This record gives sequence, structure tokens and C-alpha cells, in this order.
Amino acid sequence: MTTKVMLLAALVAAALAKPDPQYSPPTPAYNPPAPSYSVPAHPRPSYSAAPAYPDTPPQYNSQYVVRDDYSGNDFGHEESRDGYNTQGTYFVLLPDGRVQRVTYYVDGDSGYVAEVTYEGEAQYPAYQPAPAPSYRPAPAPSYA
Repeated sequence: MTTKVMLLAALVAAALAKPDPQYSPPTPAYNPPAPSYSVPAHPRPSYSAAPAYPDTPPQYNSQYVVRDDYSGNDFGHEESRDGYNTQGTYFVLLPDGRVQRVTYYVDGDSGYVAEVTYEGEAQYPAYQPAPAPSYRPAPAPSYA
């Protein structure tokens, strides 16, 4: 008999749990924007004649030098140009103590012509290893 009572109680619960036939969920309201195919108005490009530059050959002189005792940097450059004739020199302090100097010129279609010289004597100091680090354990804490 208890099985019948349980079955009857389950049927009553199912009947009461039945959703209300009057209810229907609201439909989502989404109104996408209408597509727009208009072309934005841009100003028309205007073309004019290229600016007229004077027909003078280039002419300049420039130079710089960098010397930094802290880092050991020592280099520089000097150049002058008159039309198609360019000449100059640059130098750099090499790690072996010598100065490398490059003197060059360019004259029309001759291309880049360079002469490389070295000043000073290369020096290679004897190798001295760095002292080995000494590691000591941290002192033990004392609780007094």
C-alpha cells in the first residue's frame, strides 16, 4: 500500500508542477541598424608642378669627436664635400691600444677609395685571472 501512496503522491506533485499554459517567454527585441552604403566625400587630390630647386652642387663640412675616459671610447669623423668631390677621415681607438685611421675620397664616378693606417703598437697585457670569490656560510643565528 505504501507503494500506491507514493505513486499517487508523485502523480499529484507532477500535476501541480506542470507549467502554466498561459505563460510564454518574451521574444528578445533586437533591431539591427540598417546597412549604409554611402561613400564619404573626400577632397579631390590636386597636383601641381614639382618645386624648383636651385641647380647648385652640394657643399658641406662636418666633423665630430667622441672621447670618454670612463668607457674608453675614442673615435671621430671629419668630412668635406664640394659637388661630386668628397673627402674625409675617421678614426677609432682599437682594444689593443692602436688607433685605426681611414682616409678616403670619392671623386665623381671613381667610387670610394680608402687608405687604412694604424698608429701605435698593439699591446696585449699578460692574462691575469680574476681572484676567486670566497663564499662563507652565513653565521648561525643566536637566540640569547
